[in-house]
Amino acid sequence: MNKIKSFKIGGIHPNKYKISSDVAISDAGLPETVVIPVRQHIGAPAKVLVQKGDKVKVGTLLADLDGIVSADVHSSVSGEVLKIEDQEVSSGYFEKMITIKVEGDEWEEGIDRTPDIVRDIEASPDEIVKTLRESGIVGMGGAGFPTPIKVDIPEGKTADCVILNGIECEPYLTADDRLMQEYAEQIVIGARILNKALGIQKAIIAIDENKPAAIEALQKVTREYVGVNVQVCATKYPQGAEKQLIAAVTGREVPPGCLPIDVHCVVQNVGTAFAIYEAVQKHKPLFERIVTVSGDGVKHPQNFRVRVGTPASYLIDKVEKDGETGKIIFGGPMMGTAGINIDAPVTKITSGILLLKAETVVTPEVSPCIRCGTCVEVCPQGLEPFAITNFVRNGQYQEAKRIHVLDCIECGCCSYSCPARIPLLDYCKLAKYEIRKKK
Repeated sequence: MNKIKSFKIGGIHPNKYKISSDVAISDAGLPETVVIPVRQHIGAPAKVLVQKGDKVKVGTLLADLDGIVSADVHSSVSGEVLKIEDQEVSSGYFEKMITIKVEGDEWEEGIDRTPDIVRDIEASPDEIVKTLRESGIVGMGGAGFPTPIKVDIPEGKTADCVILNGIECEPYLTADDRLMQEYAEQIVIGARILNKALGIQKAIIAIDENKPAAIEALQKVTREYVGVNVQVCATKYPQGAEKQLIAAVTGREVPPGCLPIDVHCVVQNVGTAFAIYEAVQKHKPLFERIVTVSGDGVKHPQNFRVRVGTPASYLIDKVEKDGETGKIIFGGPMMGTAGINIDAPVTKITSGILLLKAETVVTPEVSPCIRCGTCVEVCPQGLEPFAITNFVRNGQYQEAKRIHVLDCIECGCCSYSCPARIPLLDYCKLAKYEIRKKK
């Protein structure tokens, strides 16, 4: 086994609460209706191609990418389009949604639904990029960046390494862990597809050391495949952040304002690698994913295979609430977003749905900063959150920019560690918002 690696600057060790890591993936089934957003990715929303009353199948193209940074959206169910309308997804912010009434489960022709593993990669590099674009593949680790753009390297740039992110360092989340345990070979083939698309022979699957079963499964498979290896990483948050992961695995530092490709790396989530395998080898668009439904407010934590557009409430009913719910979080507790609508749909980037009990959700009393420097010690970007906060409180956003607030990755280490309970991350987010708004 390779030496266990980690990033060097900052980081914390929150309790993991991986209470669903031993729960096998199960199919969530089909709700009565799904609500599919036409933007489940960074960039421009896709352009709607269907109309009210249209009949669709599983895999039907609903919305076509609109612009360079955009992604196709496919139907996850068969049935009738009930409506297409703007719906509020946060306070004052609306997104276009396609509501479909589920009727049966009829799939588009050409999608290989057999369990057979397709090992030979016959597609050319250009065909791989085209397939990823037509299949609506995006980064499934949370950012939702369209994958074809990452794979289609710009002129003047080169890649020599693919890193698959299997860290999953957020508490509670186990979707990637189970995926690696149960679909290790498909993930490895997905890595080889990325290698072929990029014209290289080096892919590294980075896994947190607290996932022994996934490590064993992938190491067993990679012995049979050239160009793909496993790198075990130390358990430390936010090890799965892109820049921190590159530093841990390769020792390369991504400079401020730069991207992984600037240090010759392409980073993809293991869930994305699995989706790439399914798209290229099984001709299956991205319309479902693995979602962890967990938290101390859940009786039966689960890892579900979920169709995009499925209401969160449908999944919550399956796991049963335990006591009064104080908060619903989409994603993990460190970087996820609090839910305002229990019927909000699962999207391509929904890794988890967490229910926390009311007694768990306590609003801490904020006290003055004691200048202890803890926030500086734990920041993986080497920033000074306390100083940024002082500038923001005084409306000095350009001063916050001067001390590199735009390099904040919004991991929440500062707020988590602050003994005065100051919401340091919120001030960093506000500064970034105000700076970009003026720009």
